[in-house]
Amino acid sequence: MALAARSTEESLTEADELLRAGRVDEAAAAYGALGGELPSAAICLRLARCHEQLGEPRDAHRYALAVVDADGDFASWQAAAAIARRTAESGDPPRRTARLALLGSYTTNQLATMLWLAALRVGVSLELYESPYGQYRQELLDPSSPAQAFDPELVVLAVHAGELALPPYSDDPEADVAAEVERWTSLWRTFGARSGATIVQHGFALPPDAPFGHLGATLPGSRQAMGQAVNSRLAASSPPSVAFVDCDRLAALVGKRRWFDARYWHFAKQAVALDALPILARHTAAVIAARLGLSRKCLVLDLDNTLWGGIVGEDGLDGIRLGETPEGEAFQAFQESILALERRGIVLAVCSKNNDADAREVFERHPAMRIGLDDVAVFVADWRSKPEQLRTVAETLDIGLEALVFVDDNPAEREAVRRLLPEVDVILLPPEPSEYVGTLADYLLFEPPSFTADDERRTEQYRGRREAVAAAPSADSIEDFYRSLEMQARVSPFTDSDLPRIAQLVGKTNQFNLTTRRHSAAALEAFARDPECVHLSFRLSDRFTDHGLIAVVAAFEGDDVLDVDTWLMSCRVIGRTLEETVLQELCGAALARACSAVEGTYVPSPKNELVRDLFPRLGFQPLDESEGTTRWRYDVAKNGAVVNDFIATTRADDAAA
Repeated sequence: MALAARSTEESLTEADELLRAGRVDEAAAAYGALGGELPSAAICLRLARCHEQLGEPRDAHRYALAVVDADGDFASWQAAAAIARRTAESGDPPRRTARLALLGSYTTNQLATMLWLAALRVGVSLELYESPYGQYRQELLDPSSPAQAFDPELVVLAVHAGELALPPYSDDPEADVAAEVERWTSLWRTFGARSGATIVQHGFALPPDAPFGHLGATLPGSRQAMGQAVNSRLAASSPPSVAFVDCDRLAALVGKRRWFDARYWHFAKQAVALDALPILARHTAAVIAARLGLSRKCLVLDLDNTLWGGIVGEDGLDGIRLGETPEGEAFQAFQESILALERRGIVLAVCSKNNDADAREVFERHPAMRIGLDDVAVFVADWRSKPEQLRTVAETLDIGLEALVFVDDNPAEREAVRRLLPEVDVILLPPEPSEYVGTLADYLLFEPPSFTADDERRTEQYRGRREAVAAAPSADSIEDFYRSLEMQARVSPFTDSDLPRIAQLVGKTNQFNLTTRRHSAAALEAFARDPECVHLSFRLSDRFTDHGLIAVVAAFEGDDVLDVDTWLMSCRVIGRTLEETVLQELCGAALARACSAVEGTYVPSPKNELVRDLFPRLGFQPLDESEGTTRWRYDVAKNGAVVNDFIATTRADDAAA
């Protein structure tokens, strides 16, 4: 059938008829031809159904998850979730599994389905517990509640503005806001005292009705102004164990008249309209993924027709379109949005099919460029394929391909990366450059779990690592190379100010991680309070850069031994002998506590092969092995404490922690 000559609606109807007639392979081809590079949710769903009927569950699963990326069509999401559940065993294994308790002040059945699907799309398989309607406070406060018996790793507090105990107007808004903030934070504290779960708090989407009209914005005592103040203070006062979803911003994104639909509330106590549930689920899943260490860390940029209009090798420096014209200003705005990401911790890299000198000249000489060479951690401009260039970026930064996000205006290049490097996320740029900023803003896997001083300096840290690697060949020996780096480590017990960064490392570090245990921020806070726990963080600097806080160890005092629970390090400093410094500190702590040995466990995972031989390399002896998990022991009393002469060490005052 000649679908191309017909309108999209007619062609879709014709494809539906093929499916109903049992001509499933033809229908799948027709839907695929209609869908283009990113099909709508409805077409993704149809393709998922076709592949399921054809006995191709892997493709069915892939298209069911693609619904999440397409658009927010609630009916398609609901049907796609059913297909994704049926075909889950045929899809790629999830990167994380987690128990999640969904506790709501309104009917959350539909949200639970949407959240499960959105989480699976970002690599998280959720085991869900859903509380009865309106029982969130009882579930949090009662130690014998079903939610607490479920022992969740994550708790989503899905609450609506009707739960705010605020008057229509207050003569003392400061006191009323403070009391309401305390009411919610006390819930966090009470639950956190018994559980290591991370709480994901939904902020309050404030209804559009305004009894005071525009005057209400000027009245601190109006309910609208107080609701905004509660949202702001709750977000600002969130401890590391609490994540915040700004639902009022989400409601504004979709339109508050679409977010609030009184029919759903009166019929089913559904506080969020069905059409708004997909975006709420997507953003909640992104926050969860960030807390589980699954956010992406590196944005890899094409150049021609991506950062500027035109092709520099053909049009020359003066011929490219950047600044001055409306199109040129759109490219400038896109660069500024990219810089905003870089300044909050996203690493920038370039991969371009170009002469290196031509590409660099734009960064160095064009007056309208916003991004400079100093903002880019890795610059690759040559004539290899984009997948080859992306591999070079990952290898240079020593990060996995799953950390990369690729931006390119060329559909053929995007497709090559999707096919050959499926681990890399590819952002689909629209044809119009003025839409680039919004497209980048819609990408959710750059969601940060926290923001620290180390995040601000991340590109500088990776650039310093690259320079250190480049310096290695000039050294006469590896020992000379280590000494030439002039490395210094600062060792500190866990502190409140460092806990967000420590939680980041524990959540996302895979390669240098002996057990890959994923302790929550609340659990790490408990480690810091436990007198039986030796908890240390390590900062490393060298003559090229300050790498920031890049290693964490926690060990518990046992029967004459110090038992290592967690030992991990950022990939940025692998191969710098910092592991010897970590053991040096563990040995010192063991002797200070009259322990004769340090013991630890290696638990193999698909990602941590790197540290399989760490314990024997450091002088540990095997104790026992079970199903690949091996216990190791370093006899401090017999062998003495390890000393690392390549890194000078300073220690923070324990009393200041």
